Amino acid sequence: QVQLVESGGDSVKAGGSLRLSCAPSRLPYATVYVGWFRQAPGKEREGVAAWSARGDSTDYADSVKGRFTISRDSAKNLVYLQMNSLISEDTAMYYCAARSPYALGSVLSGSEYTYWGQGTQVTVSS
Repeated sequence: QVQLVESGGDSVKAGGSLRLSCAPSRLPYATVYVGWFRQAPGKEREGVAAWSARGDSTDYADSVKGRFTISRDSAKNLVYLQMNSLISEDTAMYYCAARSPYALGSVLSGSEYTYWGQGTQVTVSS
């Protein structure tokens, strides 16, 4: 069965950096169809970063633009989320998820994604 495993979550001070990793296995799609989401307690899930539908550019939530970067290592079959200049509002459970290449909706909409990981916790203290 398809699995996505996140790692790299930690507790950091504001202004710090973290790199999250997502390791998909038995995924029937290329890693360009993997995106990152987050959910803070009491808040709705938010799409954080993903590649565009054509896979030739990246999309980010306004709240993380300029601070977060999504990337992938095809040789290692890993997807990363580099998070810099972290702020307390970035505290959340972070998930990677995979969508079908034929999904037509927003790449930052969770409803477009079929497979989800279990999440990794990021806590930013001020």
